Amino acid sequence: MSDNLAHVNIEEKNLERTSPARKVYVETYGCQMNLADTEIVLGIMNKSGYAPTQAIDEADVVLLNTCSVREHAEDKIHQRLGTIRKQMSRRPDLVVGVLGCMAERLRSNLIERHQVDIVVGPDEYRKLPELLDGAISGERGIGVRLSRTETYDDITPFRSEGVSAWISVMRGCDKFCTFCIVPFTRGRERSRTLSGVVGEVERLVGEGFREVTLLGQNVNSYLDEGRDFADLLSAVAKVDRSLRVRFTTSHPQDLSDKLIDTIAQHDNLCKYIHLPVQSGSDRVLKAMNRTYSREHYLALVGRIRSRMPGVALSTDIIAGFPTETDEEHSETLSLMEEVKYDGAYMFKYSPREGTPAFKLGDDVPEDVKAARLNEIIALQQRVSNETNQSLVGTIAEVMVDGKSKRSELQMSGRTDTNKTVIFTAGSLRPGELVKVRIKRASSATLFGELAGASN
Repeated sequence: MSDNLAHVNIEEKNLERTSPARKVYVETYGCQMNLADTEIVLGIMNKSGYAPTQAIDEADVVLLNTCSVREHAEDKIHQRLGTIRKQMSRRPDLVVGVLGCMAERLRSNLIERHQVDIVVGPDEYRKLPELLDGAISGERGIGVRLSRTETYDDITPFRSEGVSAWISVMRGCDKFCTFCIVPFTRGRERSRTLSGVVGEVERLVGEGFREVTLLGQNVNSYLDEGRDFADLLSAVAKVDRSLRVRFTTSHPQDLSDKLIDTIAQHDNLCKYIHLPVQSGSDRVLKAMNRTYSREHYLALVGRIRSRMPGVALSTDIIAGFPTETDEEHSETLSLMEEVKYDGAYMFKYSPREGTPAFKLGDDVPEDVKAARLNEIIALQQRVSNETNQSLVGTIAEVMVDGKSKRSELQMSGRTDTNKTVIFTAGSLRPGELVKVRIKRASSATLFGELAGASN
């Protein structure tokens, strides 16, 4: 998952109250889980009479939904809060809050350093209206208690009209990878009810959505009264056979043969799996507490590809984990060569205070980390380019996202395997499925022309 700033696309309509007294602006940083959480927050706020706005200057309440996965992500929040402080000095009535993982990790430090009004962790969003009422009266508030039961299963997320939606199916993580702060900021695993998820998918289909992505820190460990993630995927796939269904993120230890068979059996379950490996070295994997070996991982990839020829795989890789040697770095490169991922999220190791790996010390020099990361990136770009070049001349089914950012005369969309396609076409509606003949490719994008509609 990436840690880029994102805005949930919201429209000031379909509000439960016709004339909300106050407007709320939310900036979202981090992964898809945070984007889904923002929609939950907006649902809670809307029900309490707050109208979402995309203009920060119009807002009475400004909320930053934050990420703590890497130090760089937190640095961006500190910088942003510094900018917002200038607005607060001009508008003493403006209420500013920090939500999410960074709120959980830093807590009162945020109030002391940036004088924000409220700090709310991922499991306390129901308290937002109450805490905001206190902030309006001049009382700063903190809600950061982690929960073993909170899933927001009964909350209707606030979404704009669209074709793709994120659905959080579980929260927290029990893996405790030594580099990861998530179990400490999002708590332990707990799953939504299968009926609750299926009901949400049914509502989204009724509203015109054509694609859903099921989200969790480790979706493979989903469990509701004996029904696992394969059962959930199968139930969602059956809601509407024309609905594309994706999911993220998988942990290699928990990706079962049952789950592989389920994905293979349903045409509308996208043949794309994000399968973080982190390292190709068994010793480093053990130090990371990843609970699988290189051999296990490669065998899993083999089973996936034998059941789903043409499946696309992506991954996460960390360069420069504490004590990683040049030889162990080379093992990661050789694994990448063997698997030939379609794409990867690649990062330098970032020490997070409070994680077990923090105690190991950050002993790989920054210039060495950077050099290793550059090798990983260069290799992945070469492999991605080779894979995409092999698709030139083929016809791909593409779901239209909208106009291309490159040209008003071109459309943009994605394949079942999550590849971005830019193609020449007339005016098409987002959500339409079309056939595109691939004419050329880069490491990141396919380019083509319309070959004929498929529906």
